[in-house]
Amino acid sequence: RIHWLADQLRIPVAAVGEVHMHSRERQPLQDVLTALRNHTNLENAGHCLFQNGERYLRPLPVLQRLFPEAWLKETLAIASQCTFEPGSLRYEYPPDLVPEGETPAGYLKRLTREGERRRYPDGTPLQVQSLIRKELGLISEMKYEHYFLTIHDIVDFARSRGILCQGRGSAANSAVCYCLGITEVNPARVELLFERFISKDRNEPPDIDVDFEHERREEVIQYIYRRYTRERAALAATVIRYRPKSAIRDVGKALGFDPALVEQLLEGIDWRDKATNWRQQILDKKVTRNPQVADQFFTLVNTLLGFPRHLSQHVGGFVISAGPLAELVPVENAAMADRTVIQWDKDDLESLGLMKVDVLALGMLSAIRKALELISEEKGEPFRIQDIPQEDRDTYAMLQTGDSIGVFQVESRAQINMLPRLKPETYYDLVIEVAIVRPGPIQGDMVHPYLRRKHGLEPVDYPNDAVRKVLERTLGVPIFQEQVIKLAMVAAGFSAGEADQLRRAMAAWKSHGDLTPFREKLVTGMLERGHDADFAERLYQQICGFGGYGFPESHAASFALLVYVSAWIKRHYPAAFYCALLNSQPMGFYSPSQLVQDARRHNVVIQPVDALSSNWDCTLEGKNDQLAIRLGLRMVKGLTRLGAQRLVQLRGQMPFQNLHDLSQRAVLSKSDLQALAGANALSSLVNSHRRQAFWAVSGLKDSNPIFQNMQVPEGSPLLRTPSTAEEIQADYGSTGLSLGPHPLVLLRSELDQLGISTSAEVYQKSNGQKAQVAGLVITRQRPASANNVTFVTLEDETGNINLVVWKRLADKQRRELLSAHLLGAVGEVQRDGDVLHLIAHRLLDYSNLLAHLTNQSRNFR
Repeated sequence: RIHWLADQLRIPVAAVGEVHMHSRERQPLQDVLTALRNHTNLENAGHCLFQNGERYLRPLPVLQRLFPEAWLKETLAIASQCTFEPGSLRYEYPPDLVPEGETPAGYLKRLTREGERRRYPDGTPLQVQSLIRKELGLISEMKYEHYFLTIHDIVDFARSRGILCQGRGSAANSAVCYCLGITEVNPARVELLFERFISKDRNEPPDIDVDFEHERREEVIQYIYRRYTRERAALAATVIRYRPKSAIRDVGKALGFDPALVEQLLEGIDWRDKATNWRQQILDKKVTRNPQVADQFFTLVNTLLGFPRHLSQHVGGFVISAGPLAELVPVENAAMADRTVIQWDKDDLESLGLMKVDVLALGMLSAIRKALELISEEKGEPFRIQDIPQEDRDTYAMLQTGDSIGVFQVESRAQINMLPRLKPETYYDLVIEVAIVRPGPIQGDMVHPYLRRKHGLEPVDYPNDAVRKVLERTLGVPIFQEQVIKLAMVAAGFSAGEADQLRRAMAAWKSHGDLTPFREKLVTGMLERGHDADFAERLYQQICGFGGYGFPESHAASFALLVYVSAWIKRHYPAAFYCALLNSQPMGFYSPSQLVQDARRHNVVIQPVDALSSNWDCTLEGKNDQLAIRLGLRMVKGLTRLGAQRLVQLRGQMPFQNLHDLSQRAVLSKSDLQALAGANALSSLVNSHRRQAFWAVSGLKDSNPIFQNMQVPEGSPLLRTPSTAEEIQADYGSTGLSLGPHPLVLLRSELDQLGISTSAEVYQKSNGQKAQVAGLVITRQRPASANNVTFVTLEDETGNINLVVWKRLADKQRRELLSAHLLGAVGEVQRDGDVLHLIAHRLLDYSNLLAHLTNQSRNFR
């Protein structure tokens, strides 16, 4: 039949093997993946599976026995014609943005000069003038004008719609981008490594990330599609690969395991425990009695790890071209409506030199914009970021105490502990604060030397003036990635291209990088330039510490601006700050419950959700210093936004007289009414508690046009008023927070009997004293740089307490550590100035005291 078809079509026959795997031993994995692809298990896969394991890369002698020589020759002939090289692709930047009659270079120069006059109305500093000329010259030489014009156009659109945005990156924090309005980072306030701006040696497009408000980024994305059409613009892809949890679930599904059994295997696994890996932790559960099935299961899971699972969208990397993108790369529709995705990821794009524009989402920008709107309403006039005074002493004083819950980038436990130690006093201190609490500086042993030098406890010295110029801003300690790269150039003689190769190796360190090839050149280069062997070895070790974790100064400088802005708002307009954060959820490090707790500690009054007063968003009530936050209907679980909007709209036309009036006019569903009743938002309409409101809602009939104005009187039973504990439970169940007493207030008498101190009492203790505490678990963290130490934050009615759990205790009491909602600890106080930890010696699970009250913690993020 093949010969007949070849004769009919007058084409030769080629030998093909239908290869699906490189080795016959991979057939079980092939079967598992086939079953998953067909949404079934192995037992029911049937004809979807191959009959044998012959579809592998067979050696030539085997092929010669199976196929005629002529067929094999034809296969080789076809292979010889496959000469495509990725470098043969010719990518062209979109020319759309240049006005007719102007050149790209001339137009970019004109926009830059216009922005320069706005940024420097009293005259541009000579240093900045020189930098602008240098940057424009390099942009023109590399023909990257269209890239900068594209970023400018996107940012200009966002600003025209009132969408906050901020560019970051080595190219973003340039003088040109500052003049174009892409970034607010003044180049005079940071020192940009010019070789990271655009490098001739790298011969690749510059990299600019632009963060937009996370709730409005889609507007920007759709603008790009409209501007360039979906034929010429598409999001880059991201390859999602199998990790242990997803591999266990999918292999279990393919083998036909009960889903409940798979979840039992996953429950309580500590994925970061290097001493006792996840496989041993599962075996320790003694769930399976068949070792052969277990071995097969673990073998398949281990083989699957790292395999591509599915193609997903990049978080915001756009590729825009002059012509149809499909001529360069396969394009497909995304799962989300009105989005197109290419099938290459960011590494492919970088290798091929294609322009990628990163349109990213940042929740804090949404919160800042909403806070500024609230401040503007309070002041009665527009208030912008530019109106915030610089270097406000009160703001820095607040940060120096570690009072930074909700503040961008410095709200994590590690940052809160670092703030009182670093004591930031200037904007550049915040730049360092953002970058220093990273695994790179920590693993490179740079944190303590910097702190000692900042506070005058250690002298600052430099081997020569060249190193001084690189490290003087950070007191002789390399904090930023750019400094490490520049040190390699000035101290070891690296060229700009060689330094960039070092940067790439550092970036790949975490996955497959190796800095060993650079060691000899680094050490030899430094010795040749008069540095001693100790300095050379120390610098190399610091570079290794930065591997995969070094934070660029360009990004830290952009983030530091938002740190200062959010901190200033918290210090001077706390009600607007917390209200904006609640209206921007989900985002940040803390849940609405924890934000409300912190707001009340700052004397911000919080009013409950009320169908007669609340809008969809949280709002501010009162005037001047008496502002209070009224919780919005968005906080009510199960309430539809459409129903809430109808309620607010009709309430504005005429106040609701009673529950029946609300039900009839707002046409709320029974589930919406029950959600409101459960959240105690109808109590003012029924003049009673939530149970009575829920009973009344349950008796309401659906709206009928014939009897729309008729209300049949109905008796109502006198239901028992909920206890305080029941109210708190209902609050957490309906809104995720409670404005009543903290749950531990109700348990304090029992906790006192157990000898448990409050967090406030622990903070009165001295270094080395013993203490016993208990609190709701807010966070569990085990940073990669912490040598398997687990950090736990507990919350009680007086504040937070930080636990340090060493690995030995974590292994011994894994269940208590990972499962407890109300966790107790016995330990020793460790105090360093205002920073206090409790070194845990024993953990106790008091969750049973909470009964049905549950608390969501943030685990290992």
